[in-house]
Amino acid sequence: MAKMELIIAICNVGFAEAVMDAAKINGARGGTITHARGTTTPEIEKKYGVYVTPDKEMVLIVVPSRIRDKVLNGIYSSVANGKPGNCVAFSLPVENTIGIRYVEETETKKEAPKEAPNPDKKDL
Repeated sequence: MAKMELIIAICNVGFAEAVMDAAKINGARGGTITHARGTTTPEIEKKYGVYVTPDKEMVLIVVPSRIRDKVLNGIYSSVANGKPGNCVAFSLPVENTIGIRYVEETETKKEAPKEAPNPDKKDL
């Protein structure tokens, strides 16, 4: 079984579908979108010059480790765009999975069945 990673993207409300679209374009099959609430302190907001909106959306995506960086980079370029506050995404290793199966590329490219020899057929 392939090694898996959990990608977690926390974004402002309204960005979750864009996160999911970017992930799918880069090889993810799907994910889970849930509502979340963010918190901070007034000192942090003042220091970094950002206001943290409490309502968030969280996107959870399990992908094979081999495409993790591609998916994260896709999310960054499509959603975050270097703008603070739109989205933060990171990954964590996954120990075990059940209920999902990524077919390795080598398994999907099966050879065509070889023709069985026919003793009645003569070469011309």
